[in-house]
Amino acid sequence: MGVEKSFSADGEPELAALLSLTFDVEGGEFYSVIGPSGCGKSTLLGILAGYLQATAGAVYVDEDQVRGPHPDRTVVFQDYALFPWMTVRRNIESALRARGVPRGAWDDIARQYLELVHLGEFMDRYPHQLSGGMKQRVAIARALAINPKIILMDEPFGSLDSQTRYLMQEEILSLWHESQKTIVLVTHAIDEAVFLSDKVLVMTSRPGRIKEIVPIPLERPRESGLRVSADFQAVVARIWHSLREEVRW
Repeated sequence: MGVEKSFSADGEPELAALLSLTFDVEGGEFYSVIGPSGCGKSTLLGILAGYLQATAGAVYVDEDQVRGPHPDRTVVFQDYALFPWMTVRRNIESALRARGVPRGAWDDIARQYLELVHLGEFMDRYPHQLSGGMKQRVAIARALAINPKIILMDEPFGSLDSQTRYLMQEEILSLWHESQKTIVLVTHAIDEAVFLSDKVLVMTSRPGRIKEIVPIPLERPRESGLRVSADFQAVVARIWHSLREEVRW
């Protein structure tokens, strides 16, 4: 892949954000990217999504080069990105419309995925009537409803309180097991990456490079009690040791 990304502005020196990133994500894998603030994690996700163009290198899904956004890849953002003037159901239907799904199928699909995230009874509510965790579940239901191959998640739980965050992590694992989608998660939380992932890519400080890729040797299915186990804490400690060298004050 060899992905690199630089930014430049008039009269300013070119700023390297990413350097020579090459890695593979297998189909159906849960893959996390972690690194210090400003290392280019979200920039990398934008390139994977097709929202940003790499300065050098290329991204491939199967054998097709990513040249722009595509319905096979969808992004779940930290701020939910829901339309406030639409009900929960209409938010999902708007994604189906954009995907080209026939109108007659919208209601059944919206109901199916809202039930999947345990929000069927809230389908006619508006976003301002929901808690943060519920909004995030709507965003996830919308992402799943268009049936993408790949779900890209940019710090989706960053604004949630710790209790809701733990519950949402368990929800995501359950949905991932059911859907068998490929998920790439950008996060700053080591325990979150370890709990959710098959592999964790640790990035260096800017310009972001791959420091190491850590396979997570923890059996599935995973439940919250795993977090206090010695095996879990050992993996967290290993990644923190690697990441700590990159954190700059």
